[in-house]
Amino acid sequence: MAHLRSRRRLALAVPVALSLTASLGFLPAPASAAPHAETVVGTADAAGPADAPGLSYVVNTRMDRHTIARVRRAIAAAGGTVVMTYDRIGVIVVHSADRDFARRMRAVRGVQSAGATRTAPLPAQSTTDVGTPRPLSAAQLATAKAEATGGQDPLEPLQWDLPAIKADKAHEKTLGSRDVTVAVIDTGVDDTHPDIAPNFDRKASVNCVSGKPDITDGAWRPSASESPHGTHVAGEIAAARNGVGITGVAPGVKVAGIKVATAGGSFYTEAVVCGFVWAAEHGVDVTNNSYYTDPWYFNCTNDPDQKALVDAVTRASRYAESKGTVNVAAAGNDSYDLASRSITDPVSPNDSTPSDRVIDPHKCFDIPTQLPGVVTVAATGAKGIKSSFSNYGLGVIDIAAPGGDSTVYQKPEPPATSGLILGPLPGGKWGYMAGTSMATPHVAGVAALIKSTHPHASAALVKALLYAEADATPCTDPYDINGDGKVDAVCQGPRNYNGFYGFGTADALAAVTW
Repeated sequence: MAHLRSRRRLALAVPVALSLTASLGFLPAPASAAPHAETVVGTADAAGPADAPGLSYVVNTRMDRHTIARVRRAIAAAGGTVVMTYDRIGVIVVHSADRDFARRMRAVRGVQSAGATRTAPLPAQSTTDVGTPRPLSAAQLATAKAEATGGQDPLEPLQWDLPAIKADKAHEKTLGSRDVTVAVIDTGVDDTHPDIAPNFDRKASVNCVSGKPDITDGAWRPSASESPHGTHVAGEIAAARNGVGITGVAPGVKVAGIKVATAGGSFYTEAVVCGFVWAAEHGVDVTNNSYYTDPWYFNCTNDPDQKALVDAVTRASRYAESKGTVNVAAAGNDSYDLASRSITDPVSPNDSTPSDRVIDPHKCFDIPTQLPGVVTVAATGAKGIKSSFSNYGLGVIDIAAPGGDSTVYQKPEPPATSGLILGPLPGGKWGYMAGTSMATPHVAGVAALIKSTHPHASAALVKALLYAEADATPCTDPYDINGDGKVDAVCQGPRNYNGFYGFGTADALAAVTW
């Protein structure tokens, strides 16, 4: 049984991630094609990460070419290897064997911050627990098919989450526009899956794990041993209405895969920066970010290394938003009140030796979800109240959406049988997962429907509509999720803006009618 840890633990909230094998059809992998010739703003050096020992760093500079050129020379003089230079945002990804490299770079004129992106040497990384698979029984599959009506996909009756945000009603009006693309910045997306293949945007897809874009065809896919997380998220957003499997929140839009997680499931700063910049430069309308940036759950700005990571990812996410991209991110799965004055973080740094850190969440930030401009998403269960695991906090949470919960706490109405969220898994399968990781794609899908309805809307307008159209959801008070007579979390704020649900629960129908 995979117990809830964090989004880096693939946001498999509560009990397990269930692998539901369903023989509903399978598309073979497409024939290999030549890599598509796409570009990203920046310069990659010939030497790659495999050529350089030691740690990975980000060096953040003033954004002018003379400063960047001077800093690159200083990096070379200090024995560093430049992996990638993102000129437009002044971020340089570097490898160096010198443990004092960041401090030396911070003394260079024009450098505004510099820090190590990890605490363990390359290629060390943390490991991921993806839970124990459980097959979908023939009886469950038959029941779902029998319940499907009115053009529903075969497994749609099991998706209690779609009517929870009125997506089923929205689909009667529109499935979304083919001109809208949502990029899943995650563990990779299996674009050969029958629910994803019809809507997959290959030109907007890439592998960013090293910190520089790899445009090899199929590099965005997870390997057989890697997590299904990104594939599940992609299907929640845009699984096609095609008579197979499930239906996404926005089944008519395109979805892209931007792979940023290592084989062990770690999301390092250099990869996340690459992902946001790639999205900015490739016409992506919405990014889905169901993770936190490793190795620190919270990055404290009074630490020079962690401050540099906040700086780099902030620059990249803001750059994407300046290009029209709405960035949506998961709030986290540890029942933290992110508006409190003190939180104990027991998991950082997760790539070496973690220890209990007492942090101030007003000075230490979960990135990217707590960055300026990013939509922060909390999770709800089948009864429409905050999921037992979801982080919360007045002034932090922007919006809520279905992320699932244990049926012990929130049981769905029949014909749905699980309180978790159903989605595709690599290899033509389907499975249940839960977490704010699963809530986030619901909001990303609604944002895609808003963009479909208002094709010329800026990122700021799409976000404003997302919040204005949300269903105001009052505080759950008292919040005693397990019924033991003890309050499990305290919600603050009025009906239309509070710490559990932000502006409310995402509304897909309003997204296509306003």
